[in-house]
Amino acid sequence: MGKGRLEAFSDGVIAIIITIMVLELEVPHGASLAAFRTALPVLLGYLLSFVYVGIYWNNHHHLFQAVRGINGRVLWLNLHLLFWLSLLPFVTAWMGQAGIATVPVAAYGIVLLMCAVSYTLLEHALVRMRHTNATLALAIGTDRKGWLSLVAYACGIALGFADPRIGLGAYVAVAVAWFIPDSRIERSVGAKGQDGA
Repeated sequence: MGKGRLEAFSDGVIAIIITIMVLELEVPHGASLAAFRTALPVLLGYLLSFVYVGIYWNNHHHLFQAVRGINGRVLWLNLHLLFWLSLLPFVTAWMGQAGIATVPVAAYGIVLLMCAVSYTLLEHALVRMRHTNATLALAIGTDRKGWLSLVAYACGIALGFADPRIGLGAYVAVAVAWFIPDSRIERSVGAKGQDGA
């Protein structure tokens, strides 16, 4: 089964998610620095969510660079990932309106955790198709960074109940860790291309 339609659909949904998030931004009421300061928490929440959507888009692109074939399970798992990503505008807006409060920050963390879980499930389904996606399986290896991210999200959610700023700090730390794309797949695909040349 070809992967082109899955990639095109995913790119379209991700573009819509970013559009929805930017439409949620409100212009500051007034021309003063104080008016901008009141809008700053919402803008920072948007920035963090934009970075996360960008990270998922980037890693999704790299993931499918090494994929040669997909199946029906992969299609459903990709939709599962897109579902959780599509909730980011909602929790971002809630956190922006409520501020750094326990429940909205926890909800944001739960959505981030579920995005990571769904991406991991998608990745593992692709790796299990070893006869088709051997390059990907070799590149992913044990995926220690992915598993550590899941633990960091869970800790962020739990610690966020004590202090939501700690939870938010954990989410920012994971985003920083993933901001530079994982080059394992790129190296693996590049090496295979050189071998085949």
